[in-house]
Amino acid sequence: MSRPTWSHNSPRAATTTSLSMATDETFEVTITMPGKQDLAAQMKFKSVLDVPSEIVEVRYKVPFGLNVEPKNNFALCTKDGPGGEKVGDILRYTSQWTLGLPRGDGVITTAMSFSGGISWQCSMFDVMRAGRWESVVEALTSNTENRTDEVVLLFERPLSTGGE
Repeated sequence: MSRPTWSHNSPRAATTTSLSMATDETFEVTITMPGKQDLAAQMKFKSVLDVPSEIVEVRYKVPFGLNVEPKNNFALCTKDGPGGEKVGDILRYTSQWTLGLPRGDGVITTAMSFSGGISWQCSMFDVMRAGRWESVVEALTSNTENRTDEVVLLFERPLSTGGE
């Protein structure tokens, strides 16, 4: 596993972290979720590439811009971004906000569930499982200023095989 690398080169305070490299085709990463609840997502997923690759975490302050488009059944980055995403990176996950019941096993969350206490919940949207491109766009655009101050994006990138 490689050491994380950080980059702060955007006026939007974008952060890039190289989370893990896969040579066995499976990634295991822990992501700090956006929002005020101090939650983390532990994720395990397979590579979609047939070459060694890494997962790169990019965080942008909201609102944000992103250059990805559907191509060959992937959400491909079409332009290098200030957060560290590069042309050819595959968008694998994005933070997504949906309405739902409170999470947890405490008395307060149980009471809120029975009283209909619906609120905005953050999860990581699996781009590869999206049935249509519009679902990816909806997940990306759910990261609004009235719900969060940042978006979390996970890209899969082939590892460099030569000198750069």
